[in-house]
Amino acid sequence: MEVKAGEFLEQINYPSDLKKFKGRDLERICQELRQFIIDTVSVNGGHFGSSLGVVELTVALHYVLNTPYDQLVWDVGHQAYGHKILTGRRADFHTNRIYKGISGFPKRCESEFDTFGVGHSSTSISAALGMAVASNYKGEKDRQHVAVIGDGAMTAGLAFEALNHAGIENSNLLVILNDNCMSIDPNVGALKEYLTDITTSKSYNRFRDDISNVLSKISELGPNAHEIVKKVEKSIKGGLLKRSNFFEALKFRYFGPIDGHDVKHLVKVINDLKNIPGPKLLHCVTIKGKGYALAEKDQTKWHSPGLFDKITGEIKKSVPDKPQAPKYQDVFGHTLVELAEMNPKIMGITPAMPSGSSLNIMMREMPDRAFDVGIAEQHAVTFSAGLATQGMIPFCNIYSSFMQRAYDQVIHDVAIQKLNVVFCLDRAGVAGADGPTHHGAYDLAYMRCIPNMIVSAPMNEEELRNLMFTAQQENMGPFSIRYPRGNGVMPDWKRPFKILEIGKGRKICEGEDVAILSIGHIGNEVVKACLELNSEGIHPAHYDMRFIKPLDEELLHDVFAKFKYVITVEDGCLPGGMGSAVIEFMADKGYHATIIRLGMPDKVIEHGEQSELWAECGYDAVGVIGAVKKFAVARTTKVMAG
Repeated sequence: MEVKAGEFLEQINYPSDLKKFKGRDLERICQELRQFIIDTVSVNGGHFGSSLGVVELTVALHYVLNTPYDQLVWDVGHQAYGHKILTGRRADFHTNRIYKGISGFPKRCESEFDTFGVGHSSTSISAALGMAVASNYKGEKDRQHVAVIGDGAMTAGLAFEALNHAGIENSNLLVILNDNCMSIDPNVGALKEYLTDITTSKSYNRFRDDISNVLSKISELGPNAHEIVKKVEKSIKGGLLKRSNFFEALKFRYFGPIDGHDVKHLVKVINDLKNIPGPKLLHCVTIKGKGYALAEKDQTKWHSPGLFDKITGEIKKSVPDKPQAPKYQDVFGHTLVELAEMNPKIMGITPAMPSGSSLNIMMREMPDRAFDVGIAEQHAVTFSAGLATQGMIPFCNIYSSFMQRAYDQVIHDVAIQKLNVVFCLDRAGVAGADGPTHHGAYDLAYMRCIPNMIVSAPMNEEELRNLMFTAQQENMGPFSIRYPRGNGVMPDWKRPFKILEIGKGRKICEGEDVAILSIGHIGNEVVKACLELNSEGIHPAHYDMRFIKPLDEELLHDVFAKFKYVITVEDGCLPGGMGSAVIEFMADKGYHATIIRLGMPDKVIEHGEQSELWAECGYDAVGVIGAVKKFAVARTTKVMAG
């Protein structure tokens, strides 16, 4: 649904239009921009609190900078809605995150103002530094480079690596630290406490501010005072203040903390910082959800609330025709607590996604055995490996696309050492409206090539519970379980856990002529397809592989001995996936069959509802039916020709 903009905002299509307004108009523009975001997200959905918190900063940056010549990099992208609205996409903003609409994140191919594509956190400083060094090399000395990063994103190793490098480059780089003590969930760790100390320490800030006043008075003492001032300033700023400020110690000029909601002051400060050479960091204190009281009060809930009544704050939930099964993530969370009550060796780990992964259930009930390590996937994996060396059984819960950030640690720290770390990969397969940065497209392929790794996927929540129970048995070694975003089939919570035989699949239904091999939740689309085909007199066999590594070779021998037509179905990339594994088996064992592989093609899949993307890629129930009928036609033609 398209939403009408306010009087001033309606006149702004690009930052050049924004610059025509007087400074006194900026507060009203901020009010209208904030209201436009509230009005649009309430009826169309999307991320919410993050962009409300940086409205003033967004307006100030585009008012002062000469974008897109000046390079503005938004970390993560949750906070970039205001940026999109001010840079030519206000009229299309109602299509945000909708199939075939604009992306919910900055995207280079969408706009020249989106200087760097993002979706995962903590990339902004590295990217902006690369841009700054390139500009230096090309002689573009007047070009500004700004990275806007949240304090939660600053906990990732990549951000620290970038700060370490930037401090020794004489590049025109400004890092703006958006400090609101939140990522999706409340921030954790020593850095968060340090930033809180800087923000709240009156003595530190008073001492720092008083230095300039004291030195200015010394300069009035006589003709030699100037040299004295320089020596004292160098001594104080290079000693006490530098040692007491983390960013100054990394050779950044530190400014702040300042009020991130005072747009006039932000404009003045950013204007001043443009003229200061070298790496600089501006510390802005903001409130996530600013301007919408409920979002300010419950920032996790309002990170991405879905549709809601903007007046009452009631979040609208569609009423299903029948009781809904719980989300896979919630089944994981409750099952982990059950298993931990049975097995004192079990621990839970997540990199800053306790509510998204439902590890928060264990964190509430067993706080000494569940850990949120911040946005630090690499650390989460190696921390889990360390726990495993001491006999613990860590369940390391990371979204499939975020696990990509810790791939070396999976190989080097877990697999080579054969440690029993259980990787629970949430959001596997197409992830919906978050789009290509969040689709769990590659984990089947990148996990199955790792020695010692068990790679599995449940077809439903009951299977998830049993795979988790199996993974914590003695001497299992590295174990990967992937499952999708959303709901599946209601599990029987009272049914006893069952140990699943490693590398064994199962037959879902008997059939003839065509065999369909599926893995994971997408097998439920195959079940729908088989029911439809059966009603038409076509009877394919269906097998749930359960494990892609090790493969059920006995099952595959039976399939290739009986069927000359085989279809593989997976909610993941085709190159290197389950279909590839089946073809490798067929070639290695000397079988001959015609195979159709259904899954994500070798291209970037854009955003949309899961069902829309399954259909686009051709592996929903309709796609499976089409593939089976191709074989039916081919077989009939062959019989007639014979």
